[in-house]
Amino acid sequence: MENLTGESMNQEISELRVVRDGVDIPDIHRLHVFRAHGGYAALEKALHLPAAHIIRELTTSGLGGRGGAGFPTGRKWQTARDAPGVPVVVANGDESEPGAFKDRELMETLPHRILEGALIAAHTVGADQVILFVRGEYDRAHQRLTEAVAEASEAGIISALTNTPGDAVSVHLHRSAGAYICGEETALIEALEGNRPMPRGKPPFPAVSGYLGRPTVINNVETLAAVPAILNRGGDWYRALGAPDCPGTRVFSLSGNVRFPGNYELPTGTPLRALIEGPGGGVPGDRAIKAVIPGGTSTPLLTPDMLDAPLSPQGLATVGSALGTGSVIVYDETNCMVDLAANMSLFYRDESCGKCTPCRDGTHLMHEILSRIEAGTGDRDDLAQLERICGYVPGGSVCGLGPAAVAPVASSLRHFRGEYMDHISGGHCPVFKRYEVRGQCFPVIRSP
Repeated sequence: MENLTGESMNQEISELRVVRDGVDIPDIHRLHVFRAHGGYAALEKALHLPAAHIIRELTTSGLGGRGGAGFPTGRKWQTARDAPGVPVVVANGDESEPGAFKDRELMETLPHRILEGALIAAHTVGADQVILFVRGEYDRAHQRLTEAVAEASEAGIISALTNTPGDAVSVHLHRSAGAYICGEETALIEALEGNRPMPRGKPPFPAVSGYLGRPTVINNVETLAAVPAILNRGGDWYRALGAPDCPGTRVFSLSGNVRFPGNYELPTGTPLRALIEGPGGGVPGDRAIKAVIPGGTSTPLLTPDMLDAPLSPQGLATVGSALGTGSVIVYDETNCMVDLAANMSLFYRDESCGKCTPCRDGTHLMHEILSRIEAGTGDRDDLAQLERICGYVPGGSVCGLGPAAVAPVASSLRHFRGEYMDHISGGHCPVFKRYEVRGQCFPVIRSP
């Protein structure tokens, strides 16, 4: 798998499991089973290594954040270790990106691997506290992590870490109230401090001054789940697995119009088409692919002629999109792109925290216009106004929600403008009429 290219990749592609290793083993979420398969060996190794060595291995590995931003993990840990004050480690499991479900699986099936990675982080940066931040709707994930912490505590695994004199590292869970914005690290910190989750301006960055003003390492749960394997097998091994600009593997949540939706872990740089046609089994009914979202709804959608792009930041940037959360959504020819944009704009309208005027008002306006076009009552001026909104919202937002809200709208306008024109001038939804699909178009039923 290490040297696969777009030319040699075929439909026989299989997973290369690093963070998902053992996901199919019965009861792997229990401590005795996890340990029987090598669990916590990396933590035991880390306790006898200097922090500089661990950070060097992470830096060599090229591991970046798997929550969407991709920031280098080794650099983040080094920054927190060097900052004044006692650090805090936060495992970000507030997975709310539409189309994303990789973190949920990891928290439900491999909670001890996440905890092991978080404890290694705490030992490395000298933290006295680990916080597991879990999406509020993820009941089973919260239960499994709670059980994992209890088992690790009873077994003396957590108490083995004593980064402050006389005190072991404490671990506790925080359950999110369910806001999408809590996935943004500074909004997450506000939530932890008991405030309304609204993003903070940067700098200072959380690794310097975060939770309660302390240096705070916030890593996505997939990022932390990769740490034990890197320590066990070395940074050079991990770097050799994927694309040069984003080494290692990614867990891709594949959904939409595919035969076999699910989570698949592949080396970064794998062609998008290979994921869809290989593990995904292609589109049911042999329908044609119309569009693909490669990294969650916050990334611009792609057209069928772009499917050979590598699943890496640089590879997707060449076709105008991004890797994001690795949530791949496939749309076949029976889907209306106006309906898609209107549905996504509704989500971002409701999830905007309201702090930034361009995002707060822009998302409302986008949804109003898209609903009007979808209902067959729009006009040509609506398209020009949509394009103006897409131009000013991203630059006026403190966090990434503004650009995220614009991505599906702007890209659908760019690639499928004809469908918008059919709704406006033709007075009908060409897709739903052609395939006799029941959808939102004509009439539109949406929240006011």
